[in-house]
Amino acid sequence: MKVAGLLCLLMLITFQTDFGQSEESPRKQRRKMNYRRLRKSSLASHESRKQLGMQQKPSRRALPIVNLDDSTEEKFESLSSLGAESSYHVLPGKQGHCAVKGMIMYNRAVWSPEPCVTCLCSNGQVVCDEILCPALRCPQTAAPEGECCPVCSQTEQRQSTHLLHKQLPPPPADVDQAARKEELQNEEDEEEMKEEDGEGKNQPRGVGGGGQLPRPTQSRGRGKLRPGRDRQRGHQHRDTAREKDSDEVEEPEDEEPIRGDAFRTPSRTPTPARPRGSPPLPSRCALAYRTISCVGAGLTQIPPLTAPQITSLELMGNSITAIPDGAFHGLPNLERLDLSKNNITSSGIGPKAFKHLKKLTRLNLDENNLVEMPSGLPPTLEELKVNENNLQALEEESLSGLNRLVTLELEGNSLSEANVSPLTFKPLTSLSYLRLGRNKFRIIPQGLPASIEELYLENNQIEEITEVCFNHTRKINVIILRYNKIEENRIAPLAWINQENLESIDMSYNKLYHVPSYLPKSLLHLVLIGNQIERIPGFVLGHMEPGLEYLYLSFNKLADDGLDQVSFYGAYHSLRELFLDHNHLKSIPVGIQDMKALHFLRLNNNKIRNIPPQRICNAEEDSDSTLEHLHLENNYIETREISPYAFSCIRSYSSIVLKPQNSK
Repeated sequence: MKVAGLLCLLMLITFQTDFGQSEESPRKQRRKMNYRRLRKSSLASHESRKQLGMQQKPSRRALPIVNLDDSTEEKFESLSSLGAESSYHVLPGKQGHCAVKGMIMYNRAVWSPEPCVTCLCSNGQVVCDEILCPALRCPQTAAPEGECCPVCSQTEQRQSTHLLHKQLPPPPADVDQAARKEELQNEEDEEEMKEEDGEGKNQPRGVGGGGQLPRPTQSRGRGKLRPGRDRQRGHQHRDTAREKDSDEVEEPEDEEPIRGDAFRTPSRTPTPARPRGSPPLPSRCALAYRTISCVGAGLTQIPPLTAPQITSLELMGNSITAIPDGAFHGLPNLERLDLSKNNITSSGIGPKAFKHLKKLTRLNLDENNLVEMPSGLPPTLEELKVNENNLQALEEESLSGLNRLVTLELEGNSLSEANVSPLTFKPLTSLSYLRLGRNKFRIIPQGLPASIEELYLENNQIEEITEVCFNHTRKINVIILRYNKIEENRIAPLAWINQENLESIDMSYNKLYHVPSYLPKSLLHLVLIGNQIERIPGFVLGHMEPGLEYLYLSFNKLADDGLDQVSFYGAYHSLRELFLDHNHLKSIPVGIQDMKALHFLRLNNNKIRNIPPQRICNAEEDSDSTLEHLHLENNYIETREISPYAFSCIRSYSSIVLKPQNSK
């Protein structure tokens, strides 16, 4: 009996042990299955977010937020990974600081001068990175507040919400409720798995061959549960929940505050791809930042545009024939307008065509069919180009009201002293740059404004320069008169000798036989190429102060008897460049060795046969010559007979050109 009792007791203990193990086994198995599922889904969620982040990164165009701590430079280098082309502008700085528009920026300061541009002060240099906006293929666009680039609106905007707007986390109650629903769903899935799979006790689903369990949507970055489409539809099939959950994108980190030594300009709304409410651009037109370009677009009329943000409009190279009144009514802020290379006629320009352009400063009407100056030009103009037209006259009122005009170009027309009124230029009180080349002037135009600084009259028929031509132009600095018919005896003695600011005169390709006398006292640059000059009179340069520096006499008829010791008198101490090439000289001109400031001497393509030792270098002086370039090629010099002391004063012999030479 005792033995039987002991056997029963052992059997009872064994049964209880097996039962306990069978009770704990599903619990342990469930715990292991949940752990594996959570770990696997968490890793998958992390990889999914990583992949989504990699896909999202190139298309994110908002201004990057840069930490202003010790890692500022590393953060700023990340701008190059935004997938945008960058342009850099460097400004000098002192002691690590940067000067920006009159402000001193401390080292590592970051600011945004305009939308899509972020700048950094790095050790005295300003480095700016510009972000280019992606091309959008949607019917409507919008510019979200604080964003850099336009985005698709309405339906497209809802589809790409995770790229454009911040997704706020749900209230805590909703999060907990969603979490509870998800746990219940997971338990139901487990029970269903057990019923479907007989071996579910020992092998969790997804390991042996069943489907995968739905992933939790816990954000590893913040430790908060985030609502997704699978939680909004918690009772749907688990495969649908898994697909929906893969669309989630992690919330971008909040912006960090900007340090006190940096500044940001107020954000401005960027120019949309197409101004809202305006007709679409013509097919061959393009829109850049504040600029509409329709170059060679085949336009026959000015397109109707409504875009207050636009400041520049390019319409060159089309077939436009007219500018009606109100053509630019929708572009009130236009500053630059290019209508060159069209077929615009004077009769086709309405009297109020430019009335609404209150900010226009630059107007280009080159290469059209204008016979008279358009009326009603904006008084804000600073630059006006009407080259290569067929202007027949300029009346007193043609340029009235343009007192801000600085540059006026009227080349390639049919203007002359007969059809240009002496009062035409009177209203142009700010004019400093005037081009009248390729016209039909026989004399210098009368009535030039006192503010003129540069005058271009090349390719006319000017024969003389009278005493009254420049009486009121005391600021004039440059006069270009090449390709005319001027003779030295047709230049009045008092025409310009008393000018105090006139430094450059170009009378190339005229009919000069001598270097003109009575040149301006202040002259520094004299160009007389391509005349028939045979002589440089003595002391013709002697009255100039501080002295002539550049004298170009190439392609003339100068011979040895046309030059002497006093021909360059007054310029020995100042002459830096002397061009005497392509003349008839047979020897080195006298006085070259006395030119103490000469750097460049051209004597090539003459008839020089020898180089005396004393003509270029003075043996009595030990100092080196300032001469840096000497051209003697294409003469008749026997190089083997040149004296070893001929170039002894020149620092570098590599600057002497002797070959090739002509044969005797």
